Amino acid sequence: MWFNGLLDLSVTQLILVFLGMTHVTIISVTLYLHRHSAHNSLDLHPVLKHFFRFWLWLTTAQNTKEWTAIHRKHHAKCETEEDPHSPVVLGIKKVLLEGAELYASAATPENLERYGQRTPEDWIERNLYSRYRMAGITLMALIDLALFGVHGIWIWALQMAWIPIWAAGVVNGIGHWMGYRNFECADNARNISPLGLLIGGEELHNNHHTYPNSSKLSRRWYEVDIGWGYIRLFQLFGLAKPKGYRPIAHYVPGKQEVDVETVQAIANNRFDIMRQYRKRVTEPVLRQQKSLMDDEIRPRYRKLKQLLSREVTLIKPREKETLESLLESNAVLRQIYEKSHELQALWRQRGLKPQDKLQALMEWCKEAETSGIRYLEDFAAHLRAYSLRPAA
Repeated sequence: MWFNGLLDLSVTQLILVFLGMTHVTIISVTLYLHRHSAHNSLDLHPVLKHFFRFWLWLTTAQNTKEWTAIHRKHHAKCETEEDPHSPVVLGIKKVLLEGAELYASAATPENLERYGQRTPEDWIERNLYSRYRMAGITLMALIDLALFGVHGIWIWALQMAWIPIWAAGVVNGIGHWMGYRNFECADNARNISPLGLLIGGEELHNNHHTYPNSSKLSRRWYEVDIGWGYIRLFQLFGLAKPKGYRPIAHYVPGKQEVDVETVQAIANNRFDIMRQYRKRVTEPVLRQQKSLMDDEIRPRYRKLKQLLSREVTLIKPREKETLESLLESNAVLRQIYEKSHELQALWRQRGLKPQDKLQALMEWCKEAETSGIRYLEDFAAHLRAYSLRPAA
């Protein structure tokens, strides 16, 4: 009896119980630490918040203030020397294998003071969770041994490795190294998989870095964010309230007048707008121009398609030379490339008054509609139909 523990489970049952417990840990990280604490994109009922805090104390020894501060710094200093865990700067191997160590080294008093605001500082946090951090995982080891007997040893060991491997290593490493990009945000964040099931939806990392204050991580119809499913479930029982999960913009068919609301709607929805520009303008024009490219450039067509839409700061020097060579030899591609950056300047330039932005957008649309490039003309007409308010 003591060998198999109080529950005396079969191997299959032990594996299912282990996966269930680690799943709760993953959900605790993505909902409580990430979406609620770090980004304030989700309100949680006090009972649910405390359950997550207690479970994370048992299974990870994670401190809310430390995790929150380090993650906020990651967003503030992403892909720079000050980023606590960037594979672009530190290398993928180091982030994958030393993710937990990188977190520990970043938990300095200065970082906690600057980035750790609005995190729990109540009695139980001061006197138990922060003061006796290792007591939680020690208690978890005793519980595992009591319930599962000798099998509790491997169950506990895997529990302790689960978050350092999947969250600290895979999300912070792979999520900034390889995968697909829905949006050209200013860092190298990528979606690892469209199915965010194993890591609570955190697989959709490019979506998150594009809209960091959104409680919903999926953006395309084929993407699944299981964390969002839990949020909706908890919402039914009054335990959760999501915030900011969709951009404030509406497409109003038939609208032809550019106004201040058009400018604000486009700025709110800017990453989707640029994705549409890529699909509606850049890609079809590039297909048209492919036959006009010389033999040296044509084999690099797919790479050029990426470079024409890529965030400028992410283009490497060698790639920039290739892009400049293409644009010098093709006036049409240069025109659509320049127009895309002129459009982005509308929301990147700080200090411009709304009326100045309105005038700039009106001029952009007028120039686009007289460009002689059909796809660009159609896109300008498409932009005019945006508003902050839905169609009546």
